[in-house]
Amino acid sequence: MGIWNGSAGPLQAVARNLVGTLAGKGHAHTPGGAVSRGGLRERTQLATLLVELWSQTVLARIGGRAVPLGYVPVPVPERLLIAPQDLRTGDATVASEIYSGRFAFAGKVMALDGRTVFELVPPSVEWAEALHGFGWLRHLKAANTTIARANARALVGDFIRDPGKAKAVAARPDVAARRIISWLTQATFLLQDADHDFYRRFMRSLAKQVRQLRRMASDAPDGYPRLIAVVALVFAGLCMSDQPRLLKAAQKRLAEELDRQILPDGGPLTRNPGMLIELLLDLLPLRQAFTARNQQAPAALMNAVDRMMPMLRFFRHGDGAFAHFHGMGHTAADQLATILAFDDARGAPVANAPYSGYQRLDARSLMLIADTGPPPPAVASWEAHASCLAFEFSSARQRIVINCGVPEVHREMWRQVARSTAAHSTAVIADTSSCRFLQGGSMTRIFGAPIVAGPKHVEVQRGTRNNALLLRASHDGYAEAFNLLHQRSWRLALEGNRLDGEDIFKPVEESGALPAETFAIRFHLHPSVTVERLDDPHTALLSLPNGEAWAFAAPHLPLVVEESVDLAASGGPRRTSQLVLTGEVARTPRVIWTFVRTREAQSVPPVRPGRG
Repeated sequence: MGIWNGSAGPLQAVARNLVGTLAGKGHAHTPGGAVSRGGLRERTQLATLLVELWSQTVLARIGGRAVPLGYVPVPVPERLLIAPQDLRTGDATVASEIYSGRFAFAGKVMALDGRTVFELVPPSVEWAEALHGFGWLRHLKAANTTIARANARALVGDFIRDPGKAKAVAARPDVAARRIISWLTQATFLLQDADHDFYRRFMRSLAKQVRQLRRMASDAPDGYPRLIAVVALVFAGLCMSDQPRLLKAAQKRLAEELDRQILPDGGPLTRNPGMLIELLLDLLPLRQAFTARNQQAPAALMNAVDRMMPMLRFFRHGDGAFAHFHGMGHTAADQLATILAFDDARGAPVANAPYSGYQRLDARSLMLIADTGPPPPAVASWEAHASCLAFEFSSARQRIVINCGVPEVHREMWRQVARSTAAHSTAVIADTSSCRFLQGGSMTRIFGAPIVAGPKHVEVQRGTRNNALLLRASHDGYAEAFNLLHQRSWRLALEGNRLDGEDIFKPVEESGALPAETFAIRFHLHPSVTVERLDDPHTALLSLPNGEAWAFAAPHLPLVVEESVDLAASGGPRRTSQLVLTGEVARTPRVIWTFVRTREAQSVPPVRPGRG
């Protein structure tokens, strides 16, 4: 939600709330009323967050532009010059459901029962986002029938007359941007055989929505929502006739956002791998749209795409799924395959992504991806997780160790759990996350739930020794609360049959003492992994669907197998298991653990057809 709309009222309200927060309202104090060091740090983060949000908005509105984007005129176009390609696939069976009056979005199904779909009370915010984003038009286009086309026009006409019960959701910059892109990409389908009245209403509504979006783009939450808003405006400038000033201003703004949000190694500012997929599904058609208009695409757009493509391979496991970090959910295999078809280089993924804060180790069929960075800047941390030093581990096409990820639907229900350190394969101190999130009160209605405190310094070292790849990293996310640093090392054998790990807890000051707090080192397992306990209390046997077997051992601590959940599983959350090592920091400051392959994958002979 934006905090600045051209008047001082909203900003003043935020300032008053912040003053109350800085005065100590709702935060822990030390005896005698003195503010604790951790509390002071958190309040400083909040103040910095407000200043960054305010300055970003002001700069976006007035910074270096002859006519700011929010004031560029958008006349009603006489015609559409091009209709961009939609890389997201359509399903004709969904078109049949829509025609019969059943709208299934975000795990919820609603029937019309004589009403328009926009008159329905949405069962969830996610359902309303999907409805008002109009991405479902691609399914009607996939049917490619006269009935489907008439149905699509009728539904678009219903929205133009009255957006209905979810006007607030429909007006959000990210939802409005998705709707504009959907209308433009499906314009040929919608307008074929359309009468003049619908054509003019469509053009007037499109122009009106673009005007509204160009005023709201600067208020969109940082990260993907702001980027997609600007992308939609560039699409509008390219596709709609009579928009040279809009195209020029939106191009400049897009270049600024891409340079800021796509880091030098190709990762996103938000640190969410899924943002790469979503953004490339629109940037690739945008690049083609410039060619279709016989215009040169901005250098920032070309460079951003070139940087992002290798990172797609960086985050992929052998089965094609992306690693679950910082808001990544289920990987849509068809969408990823479509994007990778545009990758001409098809090279091996990079191993070191220091700007994005990730490291990757590959040894034959084994692959490990680790989060070795601090959380993203507060203004872009709305969906970020407390996952520093968490990792995922796979063998060929079999994922073994994962993080819980986030579900495709009902995200609000799982949000707090999914973002916690305990939902990741790393060490947790005293059941406390390594990051603190803004929670509760009027502040969260404005800021959402960004990270307001967490690791500041993450040190990383890589190397090769004794026929193994080595990776060591440490973070200070627990320094304020518990006066300790967490250091983790991984050693991946080049033979591709063993992963050794070590977790060390060290006091911040060399002469300091470690606290008498408990720790839990968690290894969340993929749902396809079967766990068998052995007589040895320190060991477990892991069986994979391909017949491969692995032994997990931690010689100094008893091993416990607990329930877990794969939130990002296809079809919704799935129950799974986790291996847990617990102890007391002061008594066991060093923990070693090992994954060793004990049986190779079994080759299954091909089935021969029977003779009849």
